[in-house]
Amino acid sequence: MNELFKSATVQLTGWYLLIIMMICISFSAVIYQVTSNEFDRRLPQTIISNQGFKVMDALEQARIERAEEGRNAILQNLTFVNVAALAIGGVVSYLLARRTLQPIEEASEAQGRFISDASHELRTPLAVMRSEIEVALRSKDLNKVSLQKLVESNLEEVNRLHGLSDRLLQLSNGHDMELQTVNLEQVVIDAASPHFATAASRNIEIINNIEPLEIEANHESLKDVLSILIDNAIKYSPDKTKIAIDSYQRNRSAYIEIRDEGHGIKAIDLPHIFDRFYRADLSRSKTNVEGYGLGLSIAKQVIERMGGVIDATSTMGEGTTFTIRLNLAKPSGNPQHS
Repeated sequence: MNELFKSATVQLTGWYLLIIMMICISFSAVIYQVTSNEFDRRLPQTIISNQGFKVMDALEQARIERAEEGRNAILQNLTFVNVAALAIGGVVSYLLARRTLQPIEEASEAQGRFISDASHELRTPLAVMRSEIEVALRSKDLNKVSLQKLVESNLEEVNRLHGLSDRLLQLSNGHDMELQTVNLEQVVIDAASPHFATAASRNIEIINNIEPLEIEANHESLKDVLSILIDNAIKYSPDKTKIAIDSYQRNRSAYIEIRDEGHGIKAIDLPHIFDRFYRADLSRSKTNVEGYGLGLSIAKQVIERMGGVIDATSTMGEGTTFTIRLNLAKPSGNPQHS
């Protein structure tokens, strides 16, 4: 816990404890006042003699003394109770303050990690561009061909930065998503079509087994998610393999599966693949695959905004399956009753 949240926890604990003690002291004052009045009500009336002097026998005097002792005992007990409430309330207030601030602290830590990771990813292409430009400036044999190669290389890095900025904007976009009835088969066709050429160049076959289910989704957003998953499957699949896209329905949900025949994901990496900037390249491929570790994070965020769930299972040496669950569209019209 950093110093800021330590200070906030102490302050919030103090406020909680102050509220608890104000309530305890108020109740104690009421209890003492009511009890004291009850003692006074039960005391005998003072007897006045013919000479006008107050007369009080020994028994009455003893009753008054016992009443005073009772008041003192109640005051002591209430004091003990309030001290105990102070101790217990302090512990409870601290735990409650920690529980209250924990989501804020976790969000702050996540934001800090995100900024750190994003800065690291932005620094890499900038460092490459800077290095290439410095080398070119120091070169004495700089010519048109060398300049052209430099510009092409820098353009590649600029495109990388542009892609990264687009991904970051997608992650930061937290508005509600408009859902409508979408034909799942058409969305998959739209998502898969741009990847056929890339897959064919590596003799990877994309098999579309999608049924024409009607689901509640956002067409463009779901297409982006499926495109991310298909692109991911192609990147991590060996040549001359297959990628299967299947669907089925269960109860009121539609399930989409994208299954590859790649190297698989290690069990230690699987729980983290939807984390921002997390890349398990070595577990899925023997070659270095370009990317930022943002695609699956974006896919998870988009699917959850559509009220769905995305998950992954993998077996090393056999492949990986990504499964998306979304709600089926509600039937239109009123049912006919016989």
